Amino acid sequence: GTGPVHMNEVQCLGTEKSLWSCSFKNITQEDCKHSEDAAVRCNIPYMGYENLIRLSGGRSRFEGRVEVAVGTGDGDQRRWGLVCGEGWGTLEAMVACRQLGLGFANHGLQETWYWDASNVTEMVLSGVKCAGHEMSLSHCQHHGASLNCRNTGTRFAAGVICSETASDLLLHAPLVQETAYIEDRPLHMLYCAAEENCLASSARLANWPYGHRRLLRFSSQIHNNGRADFRPKAGRHSWVWHECHRHYHSMDIFTHYDILTPNGTKVAEGHKASFCLEDTECEEDVAKRYECANFGEQGITVGCWDLGHGTAGCRAGSVTLTAITPQVVINPNFEVAESDFTNNAMKCNCKYDGHRIWVHSCHIGDALSEEANKRFEQYPGQLNNQIS
Repeated sequence: GTGPVHMNEVQCLGTEKSLWSCSFKNITQEDCKHSEDAAVRCNIPYMGYENLIRLSGGRSRFEGRVEVAVGTGDGDQRRWGLVCGEGWGTLEAMVACRQLGLGFANHGLQETWYWDASNVTEMVLSGVKCAGHEMSLSHCQHHGASLNCRNTGTRFAAGVICSETASDLLLHAPLVQETAYIEDRPLHMLYCAAEENCLASSARLANWPYGHRRLLRFSSQIHNNGRADFRPKAGRHSWVWHECHRHYHSMDIFTHYDILTPNGTKVAEGHKASFCLEDTECEEDVAKRYECANFGEQGITVGCWDLGHGTAGCRAGSVTLTAITPQVVINPNFEVAESDFTNNAMKCNCKYDGHRIWVHSCHIGDALSEEANKRFEQYPGQLNNQIS
């Protein structure tokens, strides 16, 4: 794990709805190290889902065209068919690999003409849309019995490449709140950022080069806590060189930076392409493997982290709310497969009075229970930090 440890000697009865309802001790920094972080392995009852899916045509058992069984209820004879590749992506492939018992998805493929090695030709499932946590494709949204697929030929059937290991990116949340600050920059100094589409969309309407933009800036330390290196989806031959900042983009969008109102309305946004994914620092005994200098390989090694700077910007003075929520989402388009996408979003509480910003309670996704989140919303902060 990363960041602070909040609980020690947790004692539950088993009937509680949240760990926060169990008895526990608050701890100091010296009490617990991350080598003692608690973990769980959840028990899932055996349901035989792997008998309703198979792969065909691949070079190994970890890849191939997806075939699913339908008509298994009410005494119907099982019939195998293909899945429509339209809309098929990483999240759907993640569920398919899990159902197959083959670990994680490396790729979700929408065309599989090169795996044409089966006598199954009928398309039986379309409109599959998964959240990524389901145990079977049948648990995902789909069109059901009413097939709706523009291209029903076998070459457009869905396919997967699975892997036993995957990367897992995690943002170091405390660093964001420690380093956040407001900066006003003249527009004439932001041409590069605008050219690379990193400013809020409202910047396109600005009176360039006159005026200012108000930027929320912070450091972002992104760890790879998975079991495989995080590598850009695109190979080096397709990286894009940007003359302004003199670097290569290996992913179109690597991170989203948004500013939300308490009801979820977006009032400002920014994004970061992968200017340079590299091993800035690593844990003890882990060697750096990726460095951007001299057109070097880009990526984040397991046990290392990339240190960058996030920016969410808006026109100076355009956000005058007292309570706003900064949000950071890593790998937002699921371009690169990970073992867990649920920990890719970080939210913070903050107060902003039009001149100063105070960021607190930054946490990953649903890391905190509902009742704990409510406590954080009401947390007044240090007396000398209050904004009235």
